[in-house]
Amino acid sequence: MKSSVDEQLAYLTKGCVDVVPVAELKSKLERSLETGTPMTVKVGFDPSAPDLHLGHTVVIRKMRHFQQLGHKVVFLIGDFTGLIGDPTGKKATRPQLTEDEIRANAATYKRQIYKLLDPEKTVIDFNSRWLGELGSAGWIRLAAKVTVAQMLERDDFKKRYESQQPISLHEFLYPLAQGYDSVALEVDVELGGTDQLFNLLVGRHLMREHDQQPQVVMTLPLLEGLDGVEKMSKSLGNYVAVEDPPFEMFGKLMSISDDLMWKYWLLLSDRSQAEIEADRDRVADGRLHPMDAKKQLASAIVSEFHSAEDAAAAQHEFERVFSARNLPQDIPDLELAIDGDSVLLARALVLAELAPSNSEARRLITQGGVKVEGEAVRDINATLDAGAPTPILIQVGKRKYARLSIQRG
Repeated sequence: MKSSVDEQLAYLTKGCVDVVPVAELKSKLERSLETGTPMTVKVGFDPSAPDLHLGHTVVIRKMRHFQQLGHKVVFLIGDFTGLIGDPTGKKATRPQLTEDEIRANAATYKRQIYKLLDPEKTVIDFNSRWLGELGSAGWIRLAAKVTVAQMLERDDFKKRYESQQPISLHEFLYPLAQGYDSVALEVDVELGGTDQLFNLLVGRHLMREHDQQPQVVMTLPLLEGLDGVEKMSKSLGNYVAVEDPPFEMFGKLMSISDDLMWKYWLLLSDRSQAEIEADRDRVADGRLHPMDAKKQLASAIVSEFHSAEDAAAAQHEFERVFSARNLPQDIPDLELAIDGDSVLLARALVLAELAPSNSEARRLITQGGVKVEGEAVRDINATLDAGAPTPILIQVGKRKYARLSIQRG
């Protein structure tokens, strides 16, 4: 593994946007090498949804880089801050999670992060352990260390304040709580997305206020989703889940644009910047077809989250289905029981779990993303009849298929 401070610094800062400050990170690395004492590196995740997607893994991969160099990484589950609700990037107050939702989501996080992190070397902690013990007096003392003016420097708070959008008082507590996590853990480095920069800097401020050496702040880019426009998000449907099946994961990755592919290579692989640029040059001058470069990317990612054998099988199936325009071999057969003689196509998609909601099903239909027996259907009032002698072949998008047998209930 990389031994010199400069080599480690280059490895750890690959893909980062902010490193505040670089000189302190280098100093901490030098001290760690001299003393043999590992740095403590923290990343906080509020368990706001049960599934992690590839956008989340950008920062988890950076945790792995620190872990590979022998440093202590803390995967901090924000079971307390999840009760507040992270207001970052929100135009309105974010709904607060229930304790049951937090516990259920946190359990799935533990399973998913070990696809990248070493389970024997990863510290999992919960911030309710210290934030829940602060008490009223402790929260008052903590709140006294940051001014309202400082809070309104945060871009989303500032915009909401200027546009007279409500800001609930408890939302100001979120950056305080996240910053105090760093105090409680006495961390050397905190990682986060670029949208977390303000919160991470609050951590530096609070550590100074508690006479601790301030943490180094490192931010990573937000990964655009499959649409290449919006940040990857389950709610937008433009995501690749960590636990997506191999074929589905491979197919989703093959749908990204050629330009976005290079950002995925940078943030979702351990290849060096030089290696990525070399392939980019090969594509530019025609020595490497962009489709082949994308297949290599999809194969590398599927291999990491599943296995090399799964990746090879997914690629073979992808080429069979999409290159040869054949149907998948494993189309599920589903039975739907309905009231009456017919059902709206949009409703059937939801019942068959081919679309998450009626509104999304209607959107897919109007955009030509739904085919019935190979023919695109754009009429949101289209229906499927019950009692057809053979199952009805449905295709949603490029990768979802089902054969529906519709019977009267």
